[in-house]
Amino acid sequence: MLGKIFKKKPLALRIGDTAPDFKAETTTGDISFHEWIGSSYAMIFSHPKDFTPVCSTELSRTAALKPEFDKRNCKIIGLSVDSVSEHTSWESDIADVCDNFKGAPINFPLIADKDRKIAEMYGMIHPAELENLTIRSVFIIGPDKKIKLMMTYPASTGRNFNEILRALDSIRLTADHKVATPVDWKNGDDCIIVPNLDDIQAKELFPDGWNTLKPYLRLVSDPTKQDNK
Repeated sequence: MLGKIFKKKPLALRIGDTAPDFKAETTTGDISFHEWIGSSYAMIFSHPKDFTPVCSTELSRTAALKPEFDKRNCKIIGLSVDSVSEHTSWESDIADVCDNFKGAPINFPLIADKDRKIAEMYGMIHPAELENLTIRSVFIIGPDKKIKLMMTYPASTGRNFNEILRALDSIRLTADHKVATPVDWKNGDDCIIVPNLDDIQAKELFPDGWNTLKPYLRLVSDPTKQDNK
């Protein structure tokens, strides 16, 4: 029908976009997101609902891994459409069961997004998966407030936060050095010299040399090992 007005959907966020800023109520007080990030990296991740089983295991395990995120200069903040009072009540349940999942009591803020504004902004609502609840989204955001990583899991699958730490290690390494990381890479493993760096330029950055498997595939030792000498 001519003249019909369609509601314009917000553009989907992509890696490299500036993470939307927002103000929010959390379990540790009100925040302005970009200001809260400051000069750190940040992980904002959503869970479907408080007082649910998989979410309890995830947040407990994340709390136990917080020292590892701290070492990487990465703040953690969770989000769901529950209220602050619901979050706070749920935290005592998580403390009761955390030992069963190599976890710890909650030690990071949880955002109360009852009006779903933040969730909609970040594309965390997927009606085909869960109606009006946030799915398991993960965003890693850099000190420049740009999105570095996006991951989405189905509601039935608990996330592997060790993998998120591994990805964060890669993000931080490749931000500081002209390398990429190969399949199954972990901190300290050999890296790949980026293809747009020719051998002459690479020699200046990697004077100890590298292993050329193909002209476009050059393995080099983790540059941070050289930094730490």
